[in-house]
This record gives sequence, C-alpha cells and structure tokens, in this order.
Amino acid sequence: MIDHSHSHGGGHSHGHDHGGDGASLPRLSFEWLDVGKLRGVDKRRWLGGAAVLWVLSGLYIVSADQQAVVTRFGAVVEPRVMPGIHYALPWPVDSVTKLKVRQLQRRVIGGEAPDTVLGRLQPLASQFLTGDQNILHLRVVTQYSVAVPADYLFRSADVAQLTGAVVESELARRIARRTVDSVLTTEKAAIQEEVRAGAQKVLNEYAAGVLLASVNIESATPPPEAADAFRDVASARADAARIVNEAQGYANDVIPKARGEAQQLLEAAQGYKLRKVNEAQGDAARFTQVAAEYGRAADVNGRRIYAEAMEEILPRIKKLIVDSRGNLDLTIIRKGDGPAAKP
Repeated sequence: MIDHSHSHGGGHSHGHDHGGDGASLPRLSFEWLDVGKLRGVDKRRWLGGAAVLWVLSGLYIVSADQQAVVTRFGAVVEPRVMPGIHYALPWPVDSVTKLKVRQLQRRVIGGEAPDTVLGRLQPLASQFLTGDQNILHLRVVTQYSVAVPADYLFRSADVAQLTGAVVESELARRIARRTVDSVLTTEKAAIQEEVRAGAQKVLNEYAAGVLLASVNIESATPPPEAADAFRDVASARADAARIVNEAQGYANDVIPKARGEAQQLLEAAQGYKLRKVNEAQGDAARFTQVAAEYGRAADVNGRRIYAEAMEEILPRIKKLIVDSRGNLDLTIIRKGDGPAAKP
C-alpha cells in the first residue's frame, strides 16, 4: 500500500530561506517513501495479475463453423469440441487446435491437354486406361471437408495427398471397367458417384477423418495424337444420332396414319361382314319359308317351280318340236344345223 500522507515541521523538516527577512517556506517530508518496500508490493501484484491472466488464458471460443481438438502434452484429451465457450488448461499444459469443418477443400487430380505446354500436366496422374485399351487425359476435382477433427490432425501427415491418391486409385479402377465412349458420354455421372463412394470407404478404413463432398470430372480428352480420330468418331456419332432422330420423327408421323388407316379398314371389314351375315341370314330365312311351303303341297309347288325354270330357260335355246309317235331321223337335222341343233 502506498501512503499518500504529508507531515510539516519537526526534526525531519528541511528549511529554505528566500530573501533577507528570514521568513521560512513549508517543509516537505519524504519519510513515507520506501523504494524497497514499494518494489516488493508491485512485484507481488504483477505476479498475481500474471497468474490470473495465465489461468484466464485457458478460456477459448469455438465458432459456429468450427470444431476443436484439445491435446495435453501431445496426447488428445478432447477429440471433438463443439461450438461454444470452453476452458482448457493454459499453455503449455493444454493446446487447442480449431478446424473449419464446414469449409470445402479442393484437390485436383490430373490436368488437361493444354497444360502440357504450360508444364502443369502430371502425366501419370492425368492418363487413364479404359477397358477397350484407350488412353484418356482426365482432370478431376475432389472437394472434401473435415469429418473427424482428431483423425484429420493426427492420422495422416498430409491429408490432401492421401485423399488425392485414394481418389486417383478408385478412378483408375472405374475407368478400366468401361469403354472410352461410355466414359466420354453416358457413364460420366455414374463414374463420379462410384469413385466418391469407393474412395470414401477407403478413407474411412484409413481413419483419415475426411468427408468427400464430390468428385467431378471436369474434362476428359484423348491424347493429342488421337484427337483427330476421336473427333471423327464424335462426328459420326452425332450423325448417327441425327439420323436416328429423323427416323424416329418419320415413324412418329407414319405410324399414327397407318394405325388410322388400319382402323378404317377394320371397321369397313366389320361392316361388310355384318352386311353379308345379315344377307345370308335373310336368304336362309326365305329358303326356310319356301321349303316349308313346298312341303305342304309338293306336287303343285314342284310343277310351278318346273314351269318357272322352263320359262327362264326355253327363251334362250333353239326349240324343235316333233311327234313323239313318229320315226323321224333326227340326225339329219342335227347335221344340217350344226352344234346348235342339238336337242
């Protein structure tokens, strides 16, 4: 404690004469000032304050997009600290490492053909062999984030390199199972998802603490030596697709017309069938009625039918009437009349 009191007069006062009248000014006393004692008090206060600050230095804040790992003399004691205000033993006992778990990190595998000129192409990492023995230059971008903070920090010396190597290995396996045409066209999305799932499984086995968000094939190009041939194939494929589309359009136009005409023919046939059936049924009914009438008077009806038939037949032939009781030689008449004179 510093004493701020002042005493005046007494044996410890110092007199100062100003002028010839001998009048004395007020005297000051520095008896209260003990430098050694003051230094001891300040030192204790500084040490106490430093101790308080050292203890308070253990407080730390983990923000909403972060998670933290606490180690004590190098050993993990808190593998996952969630967002909020927390306390750890001050340095050098505990150490707190914060990670942005929501931040996506990128890893690029391979490159594009123009990168060769710029010296940025990785030959082994960018060339992949397809199932039909073709080589493709691929540029693949992998995005990942922190899944398990403690594993991410301490399981691997270089998480980015490990992630890239695993994705590259899975990509080579998937490409080797497909043809070059399928890689360049229809199978691209399937390959990306298969590589992501397969690489994630391997990274989990390694306990890398990484979550793969996406694997995107940004470019797939043939080697420069085969670029012209690939362009020709692509052009032929486009022509084939165009021809197929034109044929499909023609089929879409012709098939409905043919179906309409077939339906019209079917309806006409059904009408013709119905008409003929009705006519046949009518004729059969009339014949049944005639037969019934004929059965009632067979002799009369027989003569009538015979007379009607003769009435229809006789006008169309040449008639020769002879006496049935005479002996006329009819061959003479037949020879003279020729074939038309036959009875």
